[in-house]
Amino acid sequence: MIEDVKIAPSILSADIANLARDLDAISSADFVHVDVMDGHFVPNLTFGPNVVKAAKANSDLPADVHLMITNPDETAEEYARAGADIVTFHWEAATHAHRVVMGIHEAGAKAGISLNPATPASVLEDIISDLDLVLVMSVNPGFGGQKFIPNTLRKLRQVRALAAERGVSPLVEVDGGVGAANAAQIVEAGASVLVAGSAVYGSEDRAAAISQIRDAGRQGLTRRA
Repeated sequence: MIEDVKIAPSILSADIANLARDLDAISSADFVHVDVMDGHFVPNLTFGPNVVKAAKANSDLPADVHLMITNPDETAEEYARAGADIVTFHWEAATHAHRVVMGIHEAGAKAGISLNPATPASVLEDIISDLDLVLVMSVNPGFGGQKFIPNTLRKLRQVRALAAERGVSPLVEVDGGVGAANAAQIVEAGASVLVAGSAVYGSEDRAAAISQIRDAGRQGLTRRA
């Protein structure tokens, strides 16, 4: 059976002063995507573990936490203990990626690795079997509202091929410039989770936006099959 397309709206585009309201507006999604930025790994500063706790307190959706920070080796487990269901860190930032993955698992969360646009899928060869999720960045991380980088589609196909070769099936997530207009081709290339920030929160009807992106993605699933 082919998996359904999962939607993870990013609260980077939400109104944090009205977080409970904006989380309720995306209750039809599959995850809450929490972008953690430290002002060093990326040129922006956003959330910490307290926002993860707040998201968990105000939503029944799993918390999909994306760490864009320079020191995941030291802090990734803290986000798992704060309630994150999935903790994803950047390959480019970790000194001991396998150790970070094991620590996240031991702290009770699923673990993912994210790849920047210039990082090849091949870096995952020796660790993909330990991952629950692979996040392929389709923009350079740090800011919402950027345009999708077309070469992401080739990388998605490479990640899917590598997973199949290893006999594993991590969730494959895409973050950056995702919307109803390109969801089908992204899913066809191999994605199973679509992160959407401005495409959801920029719409007056957030539930309708989620539905439109999901329906478009399902067209890609049909083509992939």
